[in-house]
Amino acid sequence: MNSAAVYPPPSAPTANMFGNVPGYEGTVAGGGGYLPPPMPLEPVAPPQPGPAPDDWSIPTLSEDVAREAFKSFASSHCCYSKGPANDGVITGMEPFNTYRYRLETFTESRLTEWAHKPYEGEQADFYTQTAPRPWEVQATPPSLFTNKTEEIRVPFTSSIKDCHSCHALGTMPCEECNGNGYKPCWVCNGSGSKSDENCTRCDATGKDRCTDCNSRGTKDCETCEGKRQLLTYIKLKVEWTNNLEDHVVQLNSGVNVEDLRSVTGKELFKNNQYLLYPLVGFPNPAMDEASDRLIKEHQSKYAQASRILQQRQTIELIPITKVNYKWKGDSHVYFVYGKENQVSAENYPATCCCVIQ
Repeated sequence: MNSAAVYPPPSAPTANMFGNVPGYEGTVAGGGGYLPPPMPLEPVAPPQPGPAPDDWSIPTLSEDVAREAFKSFASSHCCYSKGPANDGVITGMEPFNTYRYRLETFTESRLTEWAHKPYEGEQADFYTQTAPRPWEVQATPPSLFTNKTEEIRVPFTSSIKDCHSCHALGTMPCEECNGNGYKPCWVCNGSGSKSDENCTRCDATGKDRCTDCNSRGTKDCETCEGKRQLLTYIKLKVEWTNNLEDHVVQLNSGVNVEDLRSVTGKELFKNNQYLLYPLVGFPNPAMDEASDRLIKEHQSKYAQASRILQQRQTIELIPITKVNYKWKGDSHVYFVYGKENQVSAENYPATCCCVIQ
């Protein structure tokens, strides 16, 4: 049996592996918080909505389209009878065209932290040149308004260190067998016998080979993967995020606002700039108010810890039609909404027993 190897306890890396690297003084293991961005530019006044209100209409939904949408809705639910959709008689239709204002603020944020990887012969370049500051490191952004994360090894911050977990031994005691290479036999619980007879599983030794370490008592260090040394460096994490927020001016139609997120409408206005000015003079004053509030909130919220790269605001007119119909003498309601003609019918009158009420 192998005797258990004696290892000193692993020591964590120091809080700052690189001393006072200009621009990285607060870099620690686990990250030191998001870095303030360079000073922003001033917003540019965008064009304001220009089309005449007459152009901002959506054709009224026909009964045939409303009925087909309802049939498709019923067919998509296995526990809905098709009777109401096929046999219901439409008694009235009421349009509720709805404005949706959407603001997107596309940001870039940067976070630095101490990092390491098993050393595989890479060149250590620490202090061979001055390391670029966090916002000077080149990164490849995605298309505008697209989320992406990139991790970059900051140039001229790499050094080679002995592994702090295994103290450069390359191995660690096997946790399964506590470094012994053997475990108590599971058949005889380590006694060597079972029912007053020698245990045939372990040949009466009471010990079983540890399959985790092949009886060595040690395993390759997970930190350095047996390489004994680590390449330590400052890692820069760059995140591009499209921060999106909607405001819907609802005309009391009865459709859940959350349902509208899955549909599109007729685009009335779109504008994107580095920084936006709020809308002025939209026919519905609630749109101006929403634009003013959200733009101020976004610029205040995101400019502190990230760099705003672009903002985009759009206004859509989302069609909503309330359909009243009768089925088996009772009155019911469903809604058809969006250019996709989605249907909402919360109290569908014919469901089977598998639907949980």
